[in-house]
Amino acid sequence: MHLSNLLAIVILCFFTFAIFPTFALNSDGLSLLALKSAISSDPTEFLASWSESDSSPCHWNGIKCDDQNQKVISISLSAKNLTGYIPSEIGALSNLSILTLSYNNFSKPIPIHLFNATSLHSLDLSHNAFTGFLPEQITSLINLNHLDLSANFLNGSLPEELTELTQLTGTLNLSYNRFSFEVPVSYGKFPMTLSLDLRHNNLTGKIPSVGSLLNQGPTAFSGNPLLCGFPLETPCAEPEAQKPSVLPNLETPKDLGFVEKGKSGNGSVAVSLISGVSVVIGVVFVSVWVLRKKWKLDEGKMGKEKFDKEKSQSQEVVGFGCGGSEGEGQKGKYVVFDEGFGLELEDLLRASAYVVGKSRSGIVYKVVAGGGRGSAVGGGAAVVAVRRLSEGDATWRFKEFETEVEAIGKVQHPNVARLRAYYYASDEKLLVTDFIRNGSLHDALHGVPGNSLPPLSWAARLKIAQGIARGLMHIHECSPRKYVHGNIKSSKILLDDDLQAYISGFGLTRLISGSSKLVNSSTKKLNTSQIIVSPKNSTSSSIMYVAPESRVPGSKFTQKCDIYSFGIVLLEMLTGRLPDGGSEDDGKGLESHVRKVFRQERPLSEIIDPALLNEVHAKKQVVAAFHIALNCTELDPELRPRMRTVSDNLDRIKLQ
Repeated sequence: MHLSNLLAIVILCFFTFAIFPTFALNSDGLSLLALKSAISSDPTEFLASWSESDSSPCHWNGIKCDDQNQKVISISLSAKNLTGYIPSEIGALSNLSILTLSYNNFSKPIPIHLFNATSLHSLDLSHNAFTGFLPEQITSLINLNHLDLSANFLNGSLPEELTELTQLTGTLNLSYNRFSFEVPVSYGKFPMTLSLDLRHNNLTGKIPSVGSLLNQGPTAFSGNPLLCGFPLETPCAEPEAQKPSVLPNLETPKDLGFVEKGKSGNGSVAVSLISGVSVVIGVVFVSVWVLRKKWKLDEGKMGKEKFDKEKSQSQEVVGFGCGGSEGEGQKGKYVVFDEGFGLELEDLLRASAYVVGKSRSGIVYKVVAGGGRGSAVGGGAAVVAVRRLSEGDATWRFKEFETEVEAIGKVQHPNVARLRAYYYASDEKLLVTDFIRNGSLHDALHGVPGNSLPPLSWAARLKIAQGIARGLMHIHECSPRKYVHGNIKSSKILLDDDLQAYISGFGLTRLISGSSKLVNSSTKKLNTSQIIVSPKNSTSSSIMYVAPESRVPGSKFTQKCDIYSFGIVLLEMLTGRLPDGGSEDDGKGLESHVRKVFRQERPLSEIIDPALLNEVHAKKQVVAAFHIALNCTELDPELRPRMRTVSDNLDRIKLQ
């Protein structure tokens, strides 16, 4: 009995002195060790002092604790060249008031659980590589006074919820990110003492003239090319001043999915613009008109001059006194790619225009020009789409721009939206394409406000998928060199009245903001099958179209990335769901969810679009399409098939 008691004491001592120290570290220390484990590179070994054998993290490098409770109140790891991400466990630091991770290489989205650290009053994540949206859960940081998220890759719209942070009176710095859309009117509610910095994003529209926004200087908004109004020197064009008379009854019942179908007794069509708030713009190219008035015309020449057609395959219209090869394009040049397109620059200047979309690449207008032949229906008004490029900090010399755009214009295929003409000036660049009247695939699958279209049948979806595949295959194989689209997603697939698919946006990856800096300025044509990209400024759904290997800043976008994006679009068509999936996908996206269902041999009804369930005859065809999509979305790019193989496999699916 005594021997057993002695043995028990020995065992107890062993656990007390040998094992207990590994569990002695308090909960704050364990949360910090989670951060250490999330850091893959620490070249200066700054975190070497963070040891699990300690009882407290308070003496660790970069850590400060309060004297009374020994709780972590400050984490300062600025400029340590750390690479990693923020783990959710940091949100468990209930007393944390200062978190500074600036000037490092942290990436991935900002975790929602970080905002459980409600004692934070200073959060500095600037100069890293964080991506995605700024979560609305940030409103739980009710004590936040200083917020600096500048110089990252954050995107989406500016969160209106930030105005709920009543203690945010010091700094709000969201500059040098990818935020888009308009400046919220609610931002006028910020205190006058707040230092607001929204520079160098992709913001558009008029700066609201309300509240504290009136007290901000122009530096708070500079570097947003499509932003206008006080305090910037860029005035906002007033639609009424541009053109008092507009066409009130345009007979365009299916334009781009942004108009409602509705006929009165006399057959007139009621037109409603995008989201119910888009403005009818009398003259879309008002800046071109203003510039024209300002520029001096050489030798009184106005209007157009045509190159000898035997010397050039394209028709060139030189306006605004352009002359001489040395300064060619600096004052304005309008180039038409084929003789069948009859719209002149003067037609566009006189046309009625409607805003139908905005993106990082600029503003898209529907332009209705009377008397022209381009895209005219029955000899009536010509309708085209005009994209006003957002150039940002990129600077294109005319010859470089001309080379790039002419390469785009040579890609002609029945399933690729055709570039008809372009306009170049030093501060105005326009692309004129065919106007596809029936909206986008995204709208057809997920609906559009104010327009309830019937769901697409399986036959229609298969036809669309086959058309996209043929168009993308042509882009990839277009001689003499192979091209990359770089931004395939359902909103880039346009549909005509017969549900013929058209791939839009080809070439924009190289023309939009900053892209010219990513390639050699002497590059001729679109001469690479690899495009250097950064994470897209898009919604969470949009980033899910991007191949995993291209979500890292500075990575190369290849044709295999296009194939991945096409696979996501195909899954979107088969399931009727957005690429970011839903609550059942654990945040991993649609592709992961579908792959899991197939791996576990669960019923197809769990993932197929309910609108297709009644088409029992199509089950085998749908399953075959699922397998094609999963092949396209393999994580290893080398396992993805070529686009020709994808197209051939889709064409083998025959309707019964």
